[in-house]
Amino acid sequence: MIKDNQKYFNRLHVVLDAVVVAASYMLAWYLKFASPFSDIDASVGVLSMHTYFQMLYVIVPGYIVLYYYFNLYTPKRATVHKYEILNIFQANVVGLILLMAGWYLISQNHFSRSMMAIFFVINIIFTTLGRSLIRILLQYFRDKGYNLKYILLVGYSRAAEEYINRINSNPQWGYVVRGILDDSVPAGTLYKGVKVVGTIENLLYILPENKLDEIAITLSLKDYDHLEHIVDLCEKSGVHTKFIPDYNSLFPSRPYTEDLMGLPVINIRYVPLTNTLNWYAKRIVDILVSLIGLVVAAPVMLIAAVAVKCTSKGPVIFKQERIGLHNKPFKMYKFRTMKVQKPSMEEKGWTTKDDPRVTGVGKFLRRISIDELPQLFNILKGDMSVVGPRPERPQFVEKFKEEIPRYMVKHQVRPGLTGWAQINGYRGDTSIKRRIEYDIFYIENWTMSFDIKIMFLTIFKGFINKNAY
Repeated sequence: MIKDNQKYFNRLHVVLDAVVVAASYMLAWYLKFASPFSDIDASVGVLSMHTYFQMLYVIVPGYIVLYYYFNLYTPKRATVHKYEILNIFQANVVGLILLMAGWYLISQNHFSRSMMAIFFVINIIFTTLGRSLIRILLQYFRDKGYNLKYILLVGYSRAAEEYINRINSNPQWGYVVRGILDDSVPAGTLYKGVKVVGTIENLLYILPENKLDEIAITLSLKDYDHLEHIVDLCEKSGVHTKFIPDYNSLFPSRPYTEDLMGLPVINIRYVPLTNTLNWYAKRIVDILVSLIGLVVAAPVMLIAAVAVKCTSKGPVIFKQERIGLHNKPFKMYKFRTMKVQKPSMEEKGWTTKDDPRVTGVGKFLRRISIDELPQLFNILKGDMSVVGPRPERPQFVEKFKEEIPRYMVKHQVRPGLTGWAQINGYRGDTSIKRRIEYDIFYIENWTMSFDIKIMFLTIFKGFINKNAY
């Protein structure tokens, strides 16, 4: 029998949330004005108890709306508990700010701000505890065999295997895969306990039995010509149908969909820094950090410059062409750490351990990354960012883009003085493939807090590195 209990569960959830919000508010009022711990007599307060409690007509529905916008009524199967707790906190922060702003606009200066602070804390705690209890109860019932969802997969593919892997790794979701239908893979083939039970045409006999909760279409790319027919069969049966595209090999990232006047368009890669506000915010931070860095590092840079000049012939600053944002070349600055060479010698390869080209002072500067400090000027100019993928020389870019999948994705953002790959040890003569994986993770998951985290960790992990030769 098809289960469609989510809407009833959501209604119950709304009622419970309303009760929790109201109870938290009333408890906050009691603790502030009427408890033995209170030093305020509510009877002589500027606002009466009736006035305070009238606010519940605004606060309760307002918080329910906020919870809805912060995705707190999505199915438990689809949400991670820590993100649910984060959303509860964010919704309450926004709620408190809106209430304060509302009182300011109506010139209500007598409403107790400390009472609202108590309400803020209590409501977060009670709401979190309530939702944690609901999750525990749901898991208990699922362990007993109740509230399970039975799924049939149509099509054996990499998408089917990935879907089964995730279901097996998350038994708390309550999903049970009954089997797989496929025209190419023989019946009886087993994957992680899930068996191929027949061909796709068996849908004609399985669907009328009405014993499934969901059909997951997991066709391989070569079978997409059957997609319309399968969707038509599933829709006629009334069974909830979902489509899991087999495009991991094509879109090895987090694609997102946008609506183009009714036409869904899949963007292969989500890059937060293509957002104008994000771009400007990062650029402002780059300018501020580079200016502060130049002031703070000025004595160290002066000593390094003198040391380089006095110990070897040649310029103090070494300029080398690197590839930056949108594949555009720029001159990257470093303190010179090698003997002056012909351009043809510079292009030969990586610097290796005990490289004879590196000077004594240069070896020290490289070891503690002081040679990179002139790149603060690159950041100020806009060639680079404080945080981002490290830029590479043109000849290596040409080489790696043919050898390493998705290598050129790193050029969708400005290169950085430090990066996620570098603080994880991928610097110098290390795996380029693993370095790119870290770079792409950074590009797709950029936030300002992520940048701050990388800057902070660079102090402890980035400056001194065993792979910096």
